Amino acid sequence: MSAAPRGVDVARLAGVSQKTVSRVLNDEPYVSDEVRRRVRAAAEKLGYRLNHAARTLASGRTRTIGVVTLGSALYGPSSLLRGIERAVRETGYALRVVNTREGDPADVAHAVNALLEQGVDGIVVSEPIEPGAPAAVGVDVPILALGTPPPFPAPVVVTAGTGADRQARAATEHLLGLGHRRVHHLAGPPHWYAAQDRLAGWRTALAGRGVPEPAVVMGDWSAASGYAAGRVLAKDASVTAVFAANDEMAIGLIRALTEAGRRVPEDVSVVGFDDIPLAAYVTPPLTTIRQSFDAMAAVGLERLIHTIENPRVRIPPTDEPSIELVVRASTAPPAVRI
Repeated sequence: MSAAPRGVDVARLAGVSQKTVSRVLNDEPYVSDEVRRRVRAAAEKLGYRLNHAARTLASGRTRTIGVVTLGSALYGPSSLLRGIERAVRETGYALRVVNTREGDPADVAHAVNALLEQGVDGIVVSEPIEPGAPAAVGVDVPILALGTPPPFPAPVVVTAGTGADRQARAATEHLLGLGHRRVHHLAGPPHWYAAQDRLAGWRTALAGRGVPEPAVVMGDWSAASGYAAGRVLAKDASVTAVFAANDEMAIGLIRALTEAGRRVPEDVSVVGFDDIPLAAYVTPPLTTIRQSFDAMAAVGLERLIHTIENPRVRIPPTDEPSIELVVRASTAPPAVRI
C-alpha cells in the first residue's frame, strides 16, 4: 500500500512552497488565482483531501520570523539586528537569520528562498540592496522593509525605520541656523537607501534656505573614509560646516581637520548621525542625530506580526518617528572673519 500523500507532495507537484499550499488549503489571502488553481489541481490529482489538509496544517503558521541582513559590524545594521532579536523574543516567535553579501541581488534571493523553504511566517529585509536590481524570488508571506523597499514583489509590505530624510534635514538646518552660509555633506555609499535618504534631507534643507549645494563628498561609512574626506575638505578655507551621514565618518573627519590645523568647532562645525556610544566621548563631543534602533525594530515587528495574524485587518497607522538632535561641542556659530 502506498503512503498517503503529504503537503510536501502537493507543493512539489504544484511547484510552490509548503507555505503556499497551506495558504491555499486554508483559504488564506496573498495567493494568486493561478497559483490556487495549480495547488488545488495537484491536491486533487494526488488524492489529498482538502478538509484533511486544513485540519493537519491547522493555521499554517510556524510562529517563525526570518531576517535577511548584511551581517555587518557597522553600528547601524548590527544595532538594528540586535533590536530585531529583542523584539522577536517579546512576541513569542522564533527567529531565523540569513546573512548576505552587500547589495548582491542573487544572494538576497538565495537568502529569501532559504527562509521560505523553512516555512517562516514573515520576512524582515534590511539594508542594503542595489536599486534597480530585482532579486529573482517569489514571496508568499508578508515582508517588513526596514528603511528600504524590498527588491521583489510580495503580497504585503509593511515598513519601519523611514524618516532619515527628515532627520538629515534637521541636522543640516541646525548648522544653517548657527549662521553657516554653506554646509558640506559627507555621504554614505550611494547604493544604501539610508545614504540616499540622508543626502535627500541635506538637499531639502539647503533648498529651503536658498543655499547652493557644494559638491558631495563620498564615503563608505568607515572612520577611514571620513579621515580621507577630511584631508580634502581641510584644504578649502571656505568650509565651515559639514554634515556627515554617520558618526564613524564624522569622527574620522574631525581627526583629519584637527591634524590640518582646522579647529572643531571654532573653524569647522561637524554633525554626525546615529549617536553611537563613542560620540559623547570623542574630542570634541559630537553633535549628532540619535536613532532608536530598538524602537524601530519593535514598531516594525508589531506591524509585521499584526499582518501575519490578522491578514484581513488593516494595519493601524503609526506616528512618524521623532527627531532627536543631540547638540554637543562639535558645532558652533562660524568664526567672524576680519
